[in-house]
Amino acid sequence: MFDAALAAADPMRCLSSFLPPPPKGRTVVVGAGKAAASMAAAVEAHWSTPLSGLVITRYGHGAATRHIEVVEAAHPVPDANGVEATARLLASLENLTSDDLVLCLLSGGGSALLVAPPPGVLLDDKQALIRALLLSGAPISEINCVRKHLSLVKGGRLRQAVGPARLLTLAISDVPGDDPQFIASGPTVADMTTRAQAEAILRRYDIVPTPAVASWLANPASEHSAGVAFAEGRFELVAAPGLSLEAAAKAASGLGYEPIILGDAIEGEARDVARAHAVLARCLSHGLQPGDRPLMLLSGGETTVTVVGRGRGGRNTEYLLALGLALDGEASIFALAADTDGIDGREDNAGAILRPTSLSEAAERGALGADYLADNDAYGFFDLSGDLLFTGPTLTNVNDFRAIAILPPARR
Repeated sequence: MFDAALAAADPMRCLSSFLPPPPKGRTVVVGAGKAAASMAAAVEAHWSTPLSGLVITRYGHGAATRHIEVVEAAHPVPDANGVEATARLLASLENLTSDDLVLCLLSGGGSALLVAPPPGVLLDDKQALIRALLLSGAPISEINCVRKHLSLVKGGRLRQAVGPARLLTLAISDVPGDDPQFIASGPTVADMTTRAQAEAILRRYDIVPTPAVASWLANPASEHSAGVAFAEGRFELVAAPGLSLEAAAKAASGLGYEPIILGDAIEGEARDVARAHAVLARCLSHGLQPGDRPLMLLSGGETTVTVVGRGRGGRNTEYLLALGLALDGEASIFALAADTDGIDGREDNAGAILRPTSLSEAAERGALGADYLADNDAYGFFDLSGDLLFTGPTLTNVNDFRAIAILPPARR
């Protein structure tokens, strides 16, 4: 089912039908995100006329291209490579005419990879702020609101750099609700957020910005593109969490399960979402009779983790450990939780698998799941239990994927 979800978001399968006819003039390809390189490769595979351009992706997420340059940079905290690559990307859009076409390829991760600090704000300022936001438990929409108001490329400003050329944005969504404003922080669409909202978000999470950041957010120039005409730009979603969950549901049905999609835009603290899903799974389990079809609960979205411990792990392993604690060894329930980009948080795993005996086996070796959860060390726990899931970079990104299998009594 996880493979089916990934296949539905594979740029080589889903992107070509959205490509327009070649223009009279030049075709310039730009973009950013964890899937940007594979999207660029898909464009090259299906494009019949000359093209050029540059896309930025995360370290290790590159793909082979012939004409579109791929630059790798840091994610989720930006680095100097991202700053330099973004400057070059913007330079490639200079001197375009109305006969030219700009294809902008966006996917999750683009917010960190497109880096153009405003006047007076240093990369160090942005890095410190992003680290604080990532630890705060703030949802991605709030993090991206702040990012947009500290950038000369996000929040519609890339669209302004395109000038008179035609613009088509092709995006793979990784944000709950698929709002173009928040996919890679909306570099090609009008920004409806405000700098006052960005300042309020920092106050909400008790984050004190550096003087340079505070000064820029107080400057009216940090307001973006609300009211700017974007009539000539087109935005198309080529893949999204909902489509991947539908593909997974089809696979589940073919395997004999009754799929139930709980939603593709679930947000909240990972451990809170896990406890709610555990209550639902146990209720459904106790209602099954011998001979009933097994159930498969599928969900997506982007949970968050407020980090208070010193352990390792991402939101998917944290969800799964909290789920296991809440299920308390329920014999009929198995689960998988993973990030569709192949990287859970900053670790090297995509996620993990939970078996009914995962926690009891670890406890026999003196490892208590509750202690690991309190230390935000879900990676350490599932590494000990042997249940980490490794895929490597998948070259796509439609966010979290969660599947909970509930077996009837006869199959336990």
